[in-house]
Amino acid sequence: MKYFEVRFEITPYIEAAGDLLAASLADIGFETFEPTETGITAYVQQSTYDESAVRDAILDVCTTFEASHLAVTFSCQPAPDENWNATWEAEHHFEPIHIREGLDIQIIPRQAFGSGEHATTRMILGVLTATQADGTPLLPLQGATVIDAGCGTGVLGIAALKLDAARLFAYDIDEWSVRNTLDNMALNGVDGTVVEGDASVLAAAPQADILLANINRNILLNDMSAFVGSLKCGGHLILSGFLEADIEPLKACATSLGLTLHDQRSDEGWQALYFIKNN
Repeated sequence: MKYFEVRFEITPYIEAAGDLLAASLADIGFETFEPTETGITAYVQQSTYDESAVRDAILDVCTTFEASHLAVTFSCQPAPDENWNATWEAEHHFEPIHIREGLDIQIIPRQAFGSGEHATTRMILGVLTATQADGTPLLPLQGATVIDAGCGTGVLGIAALKLDAARLFAYDIDEWSVRNTLDNMALNGVDGTVVEGDASVLAAAPQADILLANINRNILLNDMSAFVGSLKCGGHLILSGFLEADIEPLKACATSLGLTLHDQRSDEGWQALYFIKNN
């Protein structure tokens, strides 16, 4: 496959802005990311590349960081014939992800996001493993049906299964992510349904006890109604992939759809919200 190498320069450089840009680029087909001192270099199949969508992603990042007077420029050129995912994997060694005492999972990512190292992933894993004051789990994972929306590498759904969820339905718009999730499930000895597509696939999904979504703000807002419709009454919705400025719009949208905020977390400027669907 032929790839483009797209180099993004962020001025002034803010690491969180680079993270948000990479997440947005992943949503439009970019597969591999390398941080630089002043931005990121990203790789995308030439057949997938959409310059208009790239400019929209940049606009979203600049709008989010408008108080910092952020500017993002980019240049695009054909990449040498090489399997960039394979090259990226070979250059990065990933330790097992520690979920809780005595429980680790192994993830081999085919893209920079989903290795378990990013703050948004850490926060959702933290909610999955959290306990209440009496020692009982915060989330009722035992025997639960879980949906992993925008599954990426599958790390969140795999963790849920390892924490005794009974059933997993995962989806992603990116074919690489679907294949990667299936590979990582096999690597960890778990099984689930993984399909390619957007939130429209939820029409065929089982009603869930728990839905996990680590995606950017715009997609979360757009798909919130579908998420709520896929949850059982009393179901749990855990969201991440956004910054502090996005909290109020997400809370307002969730509240209008019958959700109640149960918990809120922050890590390195990234945010996570945990809602419960009202009975």
